Amino acid sequence: MGETQNRPFQLSFNSSLKVDFQGSRVTSDGGLVLVRELDERLRLSELVDRHLSDSRRGKNIQLPLADLLRQSIYSRLAGYKDVNDAERLSQDPTFRLIGSRKIWERGAALTSRLQSFETEVLTQTDNLAGPAALNRELVARVEAIDSHGRIVLDMDSIEIPVYGQQEQREVVFRADAAFAKPELYEALEERDVKYAIRLPANDNLQRNIPELLTRPVGRPSHKPVVRFKSFLYQAASWKRVRRVVAKVEFHCGELFPRVGFIVTNLAASSRAVVRFYNKRGTAEQWIKEGKQAVAMTLSCHRFRANEVRLRLSLIAYNLGNLWRRLALPAPIGKWSLTSLQQRLVKTGGRLIKHARYYWLLLAESHLTRRLFGSMLRRIAMLPSPAG
Repeated sequence: MGETQNRPFQLSFNSSLKVDFQGSRVTSDGGLVLVRELDERLRLSELVDRHLSDSRRGKNIQLPLADLLRQSIYSRLAGYKDVNDAERLSQDPTFRLIGSRKIWERGAALTSRLQSFETEVLTQTDNLAGPAALNRELVARVEAIDSHGRIVLDMDSIEIPVYGQQEQREVVFRADAAFAKPELYEALEERDVKYAIRLPANDNLQRNIPELLTRPVGRPSHKPVVRFKSFLYQAASWKRVRRVVAKVEFHCGELFPRVGFIVTNLAASSRAVVRFYNKRGTAEQWIKEGKQAVAMTLSCHRFRANEVRLRLSLIAYNLGNLWRRLALPAPIGKWSLTSLQQRLVKTGGRLIKHARYYWLLLAESHLTRRLFGSMLRRIAMLPSPAG
């Protein structure tokens, strides 16, 4: 009976074709080895040792914390929504090889072990702040080797606290009208943070721009006619006067103009303020892809466990975004995380073990040999992070 079960399947439409299942030797997530190479360059294991403590005893310590953390964040980065997939992924060649030598042969964590790691080990008082601290330091290491002169904080309907103080950085806050609150303006001003926040249009604001609302004379232009104005304004709920930038657009075929207002403490021109705020649309897509691509599901009953799982998803998102930022060539550098999952992470491969080496033979589709080599070289050329 056992021999019959292990025989390959014969298909009637092609007598020369046989089908077999070799789950422990075949993977569908071969592209993750590139992310693993990047996390090695950024010394993720060192951050795990620094920010997570291990109070486990006995057989529970057979799998190192670094292996468990990687399995948690890499499964999210590959699009697996919860730990129920761990049973199958434990024997997947990619998930075995991204861990330490201990799990190359025995396999990664099963569902019960990974569940215990996320909902018990990481929710302990000594570890609760660990994932957030690890995430901050991981991003800080990249900022140290690939720094930009400005940090823009975009806020969407999910509030995510921002920690730390960056030296020699201009921090700018950008948000839609849902965050048009005087308490928020005051908090940002107290911290000397620049901001650009959309204001809901109202009659009081429009009374300051009557000249912009007059329709252009003559034949309507096929291109939108856009006008800007900056003025000082104080709403009834505000304790002080603030700068407001107005933008009015007349579009061919539309009866009324499109009117928008932005409250800001930026010193740039009105056109520049609007151009800066409009980039929020791109950032909103990044926020949305984070919610979708790394499966930000909070399926636990306890708040602490959900908090940990959200932070694991954020680490997965940041690691994927750092892969895109640091390793991808320019022609594909703007791919979404979903595209990276479908085209690069989801690469089939077969594991072959020899006496001295493991060979992972990858299918060549979107992830070509040339592209794989290009990303490896980019990762190898990254400066070693300090600290």
